[in-house]
Parts: sequence; C-alpha cells; structure tokens
Amino acid sequence: MAETTPVRERTGMREESDTMGTMTVPADRYWGAQTARSLQNFRISTEKMPAALIKALGVQKKSAALVNMQFGIMPSEIGQAIVRAADEVIAGTLIEDFPLVVWQTGSGTQSNMNANEVIANRAHVNTGNKIGEGEKTLTPNDDVNKSQSSNDTFPTGMHIACYQKIVQNTIPGVEQLRDTLQAKSEAFKDVVKIG
Repeated sequence: MAETTPVRERTGMREESDTMGTMTVPADRYWGAQTARSLQNFRISTEKMPAALIKALGVQKKSAALVNMQFGIMPSEIGQAIVRAADEVIAGTLIEDFPLVVWQTGSGTQSNMNANEVIANRAHVNTGNKIGEGEKTLTPNDDVNKSQSSNDTFPTGMHIACYQKIVQNTIPGVEQLRDTLQAKSEAFKDVVKIG
C-alpha cells in the first residue's frame, strides 16, 4: 500500500511544552520542544540524520509499542496509535519532520526525542485532532518512549539501519557481482590469452 505525505497547512507557529519549558515550533511540523531546542543548540552543520536511521527509529518505536501492548503495560488504543504513526515514519512520509543534524550529544537523545515527538503528534492527528490543539492523545516521553532509553534506542536504530542496508543493498550487490563475474567467466572461457 503506497503511503502519501500528510497535507499540512502553513499557519505560522505554535507552542510546545516539556519538562524543561515551552518552545515555539512551526505549526505545520510534528516535532516538539525537544527538537526545537536541539535545532537551537546545535547550529553547527547542515548534515542531517540519514533517512535509513530515521526509518529504523520508526521500526524500533513500533516494535516497542507492540511489545508493551503484548505485556499489558500499554493500552491497545495508545499502542495502535503509535504503531500507525511509526508506520508512516518507516514509509518515509514524515521525513521532513526530522530536521536534526548528525552533530549532537553522543547518546542520540535529540534524535530519539525527535522520533518520539513526531510519532506522538502524528498519532494525535491520526485520531482526529489538529496538531497543537486539544488534550494530547499520547505523550512523547511516557508513551512513545515507554520502556526505552536513548542509550539503547539510538544504537538499536543504528543496528536496524545497518542490517537493512546490508540485506537490501550490500548482499544483493555482492550477489549481482558474483553472478556477473561467473557469467563473464563462462562467456570467455574459450578465449586464449597470454599471461
């Protein structure tokens, strides 16, 4: 099933709050206060987080929600909202909502929170609400990040991204090279050449 990019209204700015205070964010973006704070504090590069890592964080968040539901520590309606929004991250339709640069703290906390905020706000919209309006459907830290830590989430995301690249790109490429060399070996086996 092909995913489509969510339609957004360009309507200025909105306020998002967390335990550290309130930040102003673009009204049409799904990120929140932690992401806005990172954009403000790490203005040192234009190199963005790779799409493969962002999608891998979606896989990790979806998997955590499924396990949390399985063990009964997350209500199904919250877990399913996380799964649906994480599927959009995995499909790449929310890639514009991941503006952070690769240069940040070592544990990847900002990227982890960026994923949590995007998934939480997208889930809020997916349940019939407008971004930035009404009581939150679920929270980035307590729900999307449930039973997780950036110290584990970010390395797990890197492992998932590497695994996917190896399986989807490296192995097929090596197999194609092997098959091409084998075909050329067969095709030219009767050609006599000097050493």
